[in-house]
Amino acid sequence: MTKADIVNEISKNTGIEKITVQKTVEAFMEVVKDSLTKEKNVYLRGFGSFIVKKRAKKTARNISKNTTIIIPEHHIPAFKPAKTFVGKVKNNVK
Repeated sequence: MTKADIVNEISKNTGIEKITVQKTVEAFMEVVKDSLTKEKNVYLRGFGSFIVKKRAKKTARNISKNTTIIIPEHHIPAFKPAKTFVGKVKNNVK
């Protein structure tokens, strides 16, 4: 499902114009991105959490040059679904 599909579905279900829904969806995504950039997690009860995970420094190998490289500690965005959401997906996926 794409962002356009989500906008169409919300517009159809609520009767709100697509332009308004699109602005709202994009504003929501910007708020989530801005919060994660500031290392603030976003919690949506019953849906899940957008969190910032910390990856530790590690050693990796460049196979083509047969050398080792150090990957520094860094942060990545992640999504952790709520237990109720996971349960619904598990029970409905066939």
